[in-house]
Parts: sequence; C-alpha cells; structure tokens
Amino acid sequence: MKSVKLVFVIACFLFTGKSVWAQTNDAVIRFGLFADTQYGDCDNGATRFYRNALQKLEKCVDCFNEKQVDFAVNLGDIVDRNPADLEPVLACLGRLKCPLYHTTGNHDYKGRGNNRELYDKLGMPAEYYSIKKGNWTLVFLNTNEVAAYSNVAGTEKEQELIAMTDKIKATDGIQGARWNGGVSKRQLAWLDKLLAENQQAGKSVAIFSHHPFYPRTEFTALNNLEILETIERYPCVKIILSGHHHAGAFAYYKTIPVVTVEGMIETENENSFGIVTLSPDKIEIERHGRMTSRIFEK
Repeated sequence: MKSVKLVFVIACFLFTGKSVWAQTNDAVIRFGLFADTQYGDCDNGATRFYRNALQKLEKCVDCFNEKQVDFAVNLGDIVDRNPADLEPVLACLGRLKCPLYHTTGNHDYKGRGNNRELYDKLGMPAEYYSIKKGNWTLVFLNTNEVAAYSNVAGTEKEQELIAMTDKIKATDGIQGARWNGGVSKRQLAWLDKLLAENQQAGKSVAIFSHHPFYPRTEFTALNNLEILETIERYPCVKIILSGHHHAGAFAYYKTIPVVTVEGMIETENENSFGIVTLSPDKIEIERHGRMTSRIFEK
C-alpha cells in the first residue's frame, strides 16, 4: 500500500510540478468577515439603526452559507448595550454552516461584570487565541483586555491601563478615549512567542483585532505602537484586519496592509460584510455593501 501511495505522489509531481502535500499547504482559504453589528432592541441613533442590524446580519449569514465559506470571523461589537440582545444575535449566527471565530469589542462588555461569561457565550477558547488553517495561522488579539470598561478595577491590569493613558496624555491624547482599549504585557509576550514560532515554521499569519492599530485616530488601540513594534519584527505577518472605526480605513504599516473594515451598524439599510480569500500569492477582500474591495500581493 505504501508503494502505491509513493507512486501516486511521484506521478502528481511529474504532471503538476508540485507534491500532494504542497497542494494541501497552499490550499485557498475563503472566509466571511464582518464587524460592528451592534444589534440592540432600542430606538435609532443619529446614524445607527440598531434593530435593523439583525436583518443585515441575517443577509450576511445567508451569503456566507450560499458562498460556502470555510469559516467566518466577527471583529467585535456584536451587540450595542444590553447583554440580553446577544441571544437573538447568537440564534441568527447559529444558522451558519461553518465555524465562527470571534473577537470582542468594547460594546460587548456593557452590562457585564464577568468577562469569562462573555467569552463562554461566544464559544471563544480564551480571551485571545490562535487557530491554524492550512499554511496560515490566524491570530485573534483582545484589544479590550486593558480598558476602562472591561472590569480591570482592582487587578494588575488597572495599573497597566493607568500607564497607557498617562503615556497618551504626555503626547497628544488622540486615542485616550474611554471606548479604546489595549493589550497587556502578558498578551504581547504571547504574541511575540507565537509569531517567532510561525516565522521559524514558514507559516503565513493574519491578525484580527477589534481596535485598529494604524493609521492612528481617536479609535486606535491605546498601546498601538507597542503592538506594531512586536508585529513588524516578523515578515510572516501578511495582513491585519480590525473593526471599531465604522467609517473604515486603510494604510500600510511598513510593508503590512492594515485594514479597518466598515461597520455594519452605520447605515439604515446598506449592509457591510466581505469574503476574504487567502491564496498562495495574494489576499483578496470581496465587498458586499459598504465594505471596500481590496487585493494585496503576498
């Protein structure tokens, strides 16, 4: 049996120039992406239509199922203010025919005194984590770990928050708003070790977060520069995808494309979600609604 398999592999190489194992590692990955649904059973705001968000999410789920994506990613702020609003959102997302991976957003912590309860509700393995898909490692950071709204009072993270905000005040204060958060020294050390391992293994890495890191705005993560200084040391990082800033944004940090995707909540009827394709030679974002289409060469 082993000799038959070996002959098959050699034949594949002769005809295609690639081994079976290489084809597996270089397989195309397609996943759905959305951010800032911010569903709420409450009256509309000036530009936010909270109840409409559930209908948009339903259409997003239908599209992901129709396109048969490999998995989907939520970049946070799945609800706006009331923990009870999470139940209809999870019921909608339960119709997905693929795995779903979450990051949390600042609004997700409203009304909650127990962060672990939130992560369990969303089926997250931890508050920050990574998963492997083919030759890719997907890294889900938690930029709410050190924040005024995420139950850090009385913990060591409270001192980290004070240090971050004091540093911002000593410069220009542009990102010191209460709705922004950062990552702890412990999470940065975890990220550094993870990226070093993937660099050594020849893997490609995509990083997901709620708060953007670049370009710097009033919506940027509190310690964005520390995070970027860690990331930029590793060429294995091919893209950073974030939410939080509903208008969306884009810039290169050094050679890394940094994309802030448009928020689903920010219009009455127009949707915003996308399908991302990870190929051996490029990364493509296919727009649906307000989300911007983009292509990046690897």
